[in-house]
Amino acid sequence: MSIFPLPLSGFSFTTDPLERADTLRDDADALLRLWPQAHVLVLDVDGRALAGDDGQPLRLSGAEVGGGPGTAIFLGLRGEQAWFSIESSAVAVSAPQRVDLRESASTWSAADASAFCYARGMSYWQSRTRFCGVCGGAVTFSRGGFIGRCGQCNTEHYPRVDPAVIVAVENNGRLLLGRQANWAPRRYSVLAGFVEPGESLEQTVVREVFEESKVRVRACQYLGTQPWPFPGALMVGFSATAEDDVPTVDGELEDARWFSAEEVGAALARDVTDDGIGIRLSPPISISRSLIEHWYRRQVG
Repeated sequence: MSIFPLPLSGFSFTTDPLERADTLRDDADALLRLWPQAHVLVLDVDGRALAGDDGQPLRLSGAEVGGGPGTAIFLGLRGEQAWFSIESSAVAVSAPQRVDLRESASTWSAADASAFCYARGMSYWQSRTRFCGVCGGAVTFSRGGFIGRCGQCNTEHYPRVDPAVIVAVENNGRLLLGRQANWAPRRYSVLAGFVEPGESLEQTVVREVFEESKVRVRACQYLGTQPWPFPGALMVGFSATAEDDVPTVDGELEDARWFSAEEVGAALARDVTDDGIGIRLSPPISISRSLIEHWYRRQVG
């Protein structure tokens, strides 16, 4: 399936997606037929994937896992092969490693990383939907894992994501970056925050930037999105122009500052050679890093 080209690219979890094959979710017989040759991702309760000595995902087939799909989540198709994910507690499989998606995204193939992201998001949603939010009754899953149904009041529950904006704010050739106290030393990134009820994405950009830095946004433009299952967000990327305000932090951020193109360029170079002095930036797998690189290219191009 093709998508419209956007000016933002380079981040993980959006390349080579599975064909979601929605119509197959209702066809239990078809899923059973696909199971023996299916590719099965195994995730533990913390959302880590079972992997081999080389850190690559276990190449398990449905036949090797045994039985039928059961409680496995049907992720979709790649060509003629079905992909599922399943909790490690449901299978008698051991593995040399259990790897986190943040670590594996840079070493797995783009296709495997995208599938892992998808599986992790679904696993997290199911783990938080064991009981009905309406009456407290136990929830069981059907339709390939995509519908949770309360056995007590029959309320249906569907997979959800939490939208958040992430924005590269500029003023007169400078980029606004901030850091949280619990981040790695010297790590800075663009500002981000979750969308609130009754709010547009553009309104969220204005509000979040002001709340975190007291900088007033004048205009913003959409650039791209990234699923970010830590635990269940969709990051919506923007560029923005702002007033010439002095950043002031009072809450989530430990620091926020304007940085010149020269400072940002030096920070990008520290991925190769770290001088131990200046700031470090978000990892290359993230849309935050792509926003920074996109801004930097426009300054020096």
